[in-house]
Amino acid sequence: MKLVIISALVAVASAATPHPAIHHDVGYGYTPAPAPYGHGYTAVPHSPAPYHDPYAPAPYAPAPVHHAPVHHAPAAYHDPYAPAPYAPAPAPYAAHPAPHHPAPHHAPKPHHDAPPPKCSVDNPKTWCLEDTEYPTYEIEQAITYHYDSVQQMYKDVLANTDNSVDRLKEIVEETYLCPSETAYIQPLRAVNTKGKWRVIVNQVKAHYETLTQTARIEECTTAGSACPLVPECYETKCLQKSIYHRFLVYDAYDHYLPFAIESFKLPSACACYNGAYVEPPHRL
Repeated sequence: MKLVIISALVAVASAATPHPAIHHDVGYGYTPAPAPYGHGYTAVPHSPAPYHDPYAPAPYAPAPVHHAPVHHAPAAYHDPYAPAPYAPAPAPYAAHPAPHHPAPHHAPKPHHDAPPPKCSVDNPKTWCLEDTEYPTYEIEQAITYHYDSVQQMYKDVLANTDNSVDRLKEIVEETYLCPSETAYIQPLRAVNTKGKWRVIVNQVKAHYETLTQTARIEECTTAGSACPLVPECYETKCLQKSIYHRFLVYDAYDHYLPFAIESFKLPSACACYNGAYVEPPHRL
């Protein structure tokens, strides 16, 4: 019993007596002494981490809202090697345009003041039988697009104009009081009754026929002189007579219908004017 009490007292004494700190020599046999407790030392307060119970249930949180994705229609598949879509071929050019009702004939609109053609230079006549600038191709193309209207006007010219186209074509032996020259002409250009030069539709093709316009003219060779074969006791004079001839003309500046019928003044006869009778003086 005594041994047990002595052993307990020794253990208590050993626990109460502090053991000296062991310092290792850092050099030259110097061992620094530990700083006394409580001088120059400040304890840092330390907050313990909050306790987390691993078995506690998770805090309540609302379930996330999921929006349905928007589905777009897939793009149409295009095969780069597929043939081109079918397209109907254009209608072939028709030599004869479809018949249509021509617009009613109306009075020609005022024309522009075009300068006189070259064929009028040094030409005393009011018409040209030759023309180096005659627009044959343009007239034929315009007739193709306005064939029905041109045919109607062309027939109107033939039916209402004397001594034209299919009528008189030969010069016969005729005797007149005044000398004159007669001819049948197919003018390419002429001056109308308003003093304007116009292109006459002549010697041009219209599908399977050739359109021509012929006029008979008669010009005095001694206009203003006395009529031959008439006694001198009569006052006479040779006068140039004219008629109004209708021609189908072409006007490139009229885009609605570049054809019209116009009137032209042409020489038609050489007449002898007979004045008052002059009684000859009496001889003594």
